[in-house]
Amino acid sequence: MAMFESLIPYDLLNELKELADNSETIFGEMTQEAAKVVEKNVRQNIKKSFKDSSEIEKHLSISRVYRTANNSINTKVLFSGYMVNKQGKKVAVPLVVNAREYGTKSGEKKKPFFRKSFKEQEIEKAMLSIQDRYIGGNK
Repeated sequence: MAMFESLIPYDLLNELKELADNSETIFGEMTQEAAKVVEKNVRQNIKKSFKDSSEIEKHLSISRVYRTANNSINTKVLFSGYMVNKQGKKVAVPLVVNAREYGTKSGEKKKPFFRKSFKEQEIEKAMLSIQDRYIGGNK
């Protein structure tokens, strides 16, 4: 019976162990970097959908890195808080943004800006730059 034996260099084993130990940090940084790209794109696109985008822009933020119920690592780009509308009423910013993004039954036309901000190539490039930093050994 033929037998094959292969030895893996200790350098490679140590690098793989280090990557496994730091995977949560690496993935967290990757999602943060992707969220920064999306936030930048949202800020650019929001000006096309709102006449006065400065009030809405104040409520745009990036969440902290967190684990979901199915144990994946995420970072959100989100709108939160309240603002006073033209009629002087306090309105939830996510509600205003959602109405502009998808339109309403009462007649507000949709002017999507959020979904357009998820440019796959830009996001992937940002995430790969973080990955390359760790795999290349330049932390």
